[in-house]
Amino acid sequence: MSQSRLVYSTEGSNSCPRCGKSLRKCSCPEEQLPGSRPDGVIRIARETKGRKGAGVTLVTGLQLQADELKALAKQLKALCGSGGTTRPGVIEIQGDKRQQIASFFEKRGDKVKISGG
Repeated sequence: MSQSRLVYSTEGSNSCPRCGKSLRKCSCPEEQLPGSRPDGVIRIARETKGRKGAGVTLVTGLQLQADELKALAKQLKALCGSGGTTRPGVIEIQGDKRQQIASFFEKRGDKVKISGG
């Protein structure tokens, strides 16, 4: 058994470079994660993937700390009258509330892009 071949390795690009956790479980701020776009545009999308057909509205592109993100999520949930949660750099609001959320950010003077069908 002197010649061993590598069969499985946990090394790879599926872990966060800062904390070492898998990207799905990472709690690092969004600006530290690879692939984030700090271009100042707030993106609002609708997604149903992995939710058994139930749609949620995703708000990304916010350059906020975790506690500020939670406070903003609380305002958006109250505005829309629905539930939701926060993930690193993302706010999820239950239901298709893209227009309500977009008008909220436009009144604040932010750039907004709406996507999703």
